[in-house]
This record gives sequence, C-alpha cells and structure tokens, in this order.
Amino acid sequence: MPRFASRRRAAAGRRIVAAVAAAAAVTAGLGAAAGPTTRHQVGDGGWAAGAWLGGSTGSGGTTLASVRQSINASTGAAASLTGAGVGIALIDTGVAPVAGLPASQIVNGPDLSFESQDPNLRYLDTYGHGTHMAGIIVGNDPSTGTVGIAPKAKLTSIKVGTANGAVDVSQIIAAIDWVVAHRNDDPANPIRVINLSYGTGGTPNSWTDPVQFAVEQAWLKGIVVVAAAGNEGNNDIVVSDPASDPAVIAVAASSTKGTATVTDDDFASFTTIGGSNRSVDFVAPGESIVSLADPGSNVDLSYPSAKVGTTLLRGSGSSQAAAVTSASVALVLQARPTLTPDQVKTVLNTSASFVSGLAMTRNIRALNVNAALASQNTYATGWNRSTGNGKLDDARGSSRVVRDNVPLSGDNSVWGPFSPAAWAPRSAAATSWSGGTWMGSRIAGDGWTGTSWASKTWAAATWTTKPWTGASTWTDPDWAGHYWSGHYWSGHYWSGHYWSSDGWATGSWS
Repeated sequence: MPRFASRRRAAAGRRIVAAVAAAAAVTAGLGAAAGPTTRHQVGDGGWAAGAWLGGSTGSGGTTLASVRQSINASTGAAASLTGAGVGIALIDTGVAPVAGLPASQIVNGPDLSFESQDPNLRYLDTYGHGTHMAGIIVGNDPSTGTVGIAPKAKLTSIKVGTANGAVDVSQIIAAIDWVVAHRNDDPANPIRVINLSYGTGGTPNSWTDPVQFAVEQAWLKGIVVVAAAGNEGNNDIVVSDPASDPAVIAVAASSTKGTATVTDDDFASFTTIGGSNRSVDFVAPGESIVSLADPGSNVDLSYPSAKVGTTLLRGSGSSQAAAVTSASVALVLQARPTLTPDQVKTVLNTSASFVSGLAMTRNIRALNVNAALASQNTYATGWNRSTGNGKLDDARGSSRVVRDNVPLSGDNSVWGPFSPAAWAPRSAAATSWSGGTWMGSRIAGDGWTGTSWASKTWAAATWTTKPWTGASTWTDPDWAGHYWSGHYWSGHYWSGHYWSSDGWATGSWS
C-alpha cells in the first residue's frame, strides 16, 4: 500500500522512512523504522535534546495508580467508580489487541486511515500512540496489575493515523461525524466522551473552522469532547486546534513532581499553556505516564529505553493528560449521568485544585474528580459557534499529507472534492454518513459485524475514489518515494527521547 506522509516546514528537509512493523502478535511487520532525529532542547535542569533525565530501561515513570491518586479518584465517592455504562470514542491510531486491553471493553469503529486499505494493518495500531491512550483509559494489564482510570468504560476505537502518523483533517472530521451518528448504537454504553489527543497544523478562525464545527456538533449532541492543548513548551500560548474551540475541554499536561499532593504540581515543561486564543481549562498528569506498550509498533521499536518491563511504556504529553481527563469524565458521568457537556465542563473547572508555579500565576488548576462529583456548580456558559464554512487548508496550516510528492490541499478531502458549505448542515443533522459512505464517498462498510457488543467491528470497504495525485487506485505495493517531512510532534517525547521529528499530517498527536 502507499506510503503517506506529512510535509514539515521547509527548513526541516526530507527523508525516506521505512514502514514500521505492525503489532507483532497479530501481523507480520513491514520492516523497522528509522529513529527520529531531535529538534531542540526544551527547558533545562536535565532536559537535553534526545534525552529526558536519562531514564533507564525497565524502571521509573508515573503509574496509573499514582495518577488516580493525583486526580483525587482513589478514595471517597470516586474510589468505586469504573466508568461502567459510559462509552468513550478514541479517535487516534487504532489499538492493538494486547493482553492489557480487555476485549470486552473495546470495539473497533471504522478504520478511516490510509492503512485501512491493507487488510494486514486494518484497525491495528502500527504507531503505538492509540494503544498507550487506551491503556490509560480502560487498561487492565494482568502481568503488572496496571489498571486504567475508567476500566469498565466501553471504548470505541476509530483509527485515523498510520505507522508514521499520516492523517488529514478531513479524516478527523469524518471520524467525529461518525461518532455523532452512531453514539447510541450500543444502548448499554452510549458514547458520551470523545478523546482527541490531536492538534491540527494550522490556527484557523474558530468562528469558521470546519474541525471546530465538527467537535461542536458532538458537544451539542451530548458528547463531551476532550482535546490536548499541545506540546510546544511553556512559551507557547496558542492552544492547538481543536482544543482551541471555546466549547470543548482543553487540557494541558502537569508534572506531579513525584508526589501524591497536587499543591506542588505545575505545567510540565513541554506543554502548551494557552492564553492567546483561549486558556486551557485545567492540567492533568501527563509526564512519564506508564501505560500499555504496543509490541512492534513505531514507538516500541524506536524507543526501547521507554519500556517498563515487557508490557508497559513510559510516555509524556498533553495526549496523556487528555486521556486521563477523558477517563475522569467517564467516572463523573457514571455517577451523574444527567449532566450535559457544558455542566461537566463547569463542575470540572470550578472544582479543580490549586497548584503552584507558573500554573498558579495563570490561575490554572488541577483536575480533581471527587470535588467534581460533589460540585453543585452546574450552570452552563455560552460560547460562540463556528459556521463550519472555512477552508480546510486553514486548519491544515503548513503541514499536510503527501503522496508521491504531491500534497493534499484546497477544499478536498482524502476522498475527493469537499464543500464545507454543503457539509456543515449535514454534519449538524448527523446525516453526512449514510451506511459506509461519507459525503457521497465510500470509505467504510455499511454496518457492524459480530453477534454481540463484546465482538463487534465496523465493516471495512475498498475506497472507490482515486487519490488526489490522479493515480488510478489506492493500492500501491511500493513504499519507496512516499516520504514524509511533516509537522513536528513539537516536544512530545516518549520517556527518555523526544518524539519531535515524526509528523501527523495536519498536526500532532499531542
């Protein structure tokens, strides 16, 4: 199949990256990935290009048990909550069927990634990012006793990213639309939360941006959207899109300083702190979080020093903070199912704990689940809505998917011409999808396979449109020449190494 990639700012240059192995337990790999290069130093006091505090293999990191204690969910009313009955949509790089992810808690929605056209890669997490997020949310690793924050929530994985992270904003929009249309398919576990550990490459106007319009439609349909603020460092005050949307919950990563109390917590040095286009809502643990490894994935092969034992991996970023928050929202909704998204956001914001340092001076606090459960501040605040009729290129910014050296640009989705003005009303009415077609393009199968919700997967389909390069088919066995040189992970690192040179098409998986 073709190698898709993302184009980085011109100064970064180009190189060929070999395809990484898929999850080794499931499918044969395609070859090892070249290790990413470093970009720059971030902060000081042990922070250096290419290394973070010299972490050693097999030790260290912040356990999920410590995370639960830090967010005040290990005692009191929160201690018995598991997220049962709450559905969470993870729009990411897929999940691997590792032992630490209970099959009964996970279903695969449609695979909208470029890898969906390869049956050996479909639904699988060839990057390793989505599995790490899933572990934080619903993990239950029998070998270590590592348990996610909401282990009984039902996770729906919608894969959009590939082994090198290539994804376009149109795939993100289609994924959000699908979640809205199918949020009530499982009546016992309706989808109430979307986790987006993702940021586009642009800074579009919030009042016209199609990506922000999409997340707002989910919000208006009763789905809490949690989005990562970004990882450009504390000097960056521009929150990533779609966390920049005024409706959604925008989360920055905190450093817990290795203590259970939050009074000494502060912004992690790598996290975007906001304040220009909007402030972040609060911080959640996001530094050196120990969650599930995905054997054979890009991250797993590239960063062996991040491994903790044989099944776990340390990772840092506002991605991890978003996953912690999404799981926490599931706990709150399990206990208080009648809360609207606006009310959930209000109880979380008004009950957050005081912290220290830069976060304290900017009046940003830390997630506190027990306080949110008890909060009676359920008022709803207003926000200005997007029309959705802006340009896709404004969201893509300087970074975009590339195939055969041709970048995707203009008002075109991955699957063909795209009119934001025609799409927006259909998205609002939850009619942009019909079976497996989105805005008239066949991109998935027409329904669920499997006989029970413990075994369902959304059916796959061959894409019937042509690639934007004019090629006759999406099938291409030659990976050579499909380079990426795209948007930085922007300071995102995996416990010991910056993940700062591989790109996510129109942005970064924060």
